[in-house]
Amino acid sequence: MSSENHQESRETASSRSPSDGAMHETTVLVRGETLHSEQSQQPNSPVQGSANPSNEKSAPKQISEVKVKMQTRLPALEDDAAIGVQKEQIVVRDGKADLAFLGTLLASAAPSSAPQGHWQEYRIYETSAGKHVFSKVGRSVFAEDQDTHEAEVFDPSPSSAPSHLLRSARDLVRSRPLNWMDAAVAFFGYDPLAKELYRKLSGKFEEHIS
Repeated sequence: MSSENHQESRETASSRSPSDGAMHETTVLVRGETLHSEQSQQPNSPVQGSANPSNEKSAPKQISEVKVKMQTRLPALEDDAAIGVQKEQIVVRDGKADLAFLGTLLASAAPSSAPQGHWQEYRIYETSAGKHVFSKVGRSVFAEDQDTHEAEVFDPSPSSAPSHLLRSARDLVRSRPLNWMDAAVAFFGYDPLAKELYRKLSGKFEEHIS
């Protein structure tokens, strides 16, 4: 071999990149499309199938042990033993002043179970002055969920503005005067829990037909 050819071979070999043996492209023909893939992976490229923090499931809700005990007692409630006993009562209301009065818890109702961790409690009180108090409480076993409290007072006296409004609405469809049972239906409705509450009071909430 001549010295010129030998020198040309050395120059060609030295011009090759050191990484030529570590990385090269493979061209594959798939259904008429040309795909290029590198056999060696870049150091900073993400690994296929790695977990994405944004797709991780949120942490489970914290459970209140006190509320779980309430749930396990359903349909019994903590004040069932006070039904029919006249004493000082406090009924909590959200966004309004709580109701404090001397009166009697006439009846209460709660579902037999709460598989989703949520349930409602219905109560009807009678004050010593003859008024009636209707209460709805929404419960949750999750510590971050606040209980909800809704309550209304029915005053049969003509001086009561809410009683006037209810009486006027009732008189449009029926001639008989509005009483506390009508007001209870206006507040609770006729869902299964409300019907259970009415059955504990009397059969007068049923609609009798001939």
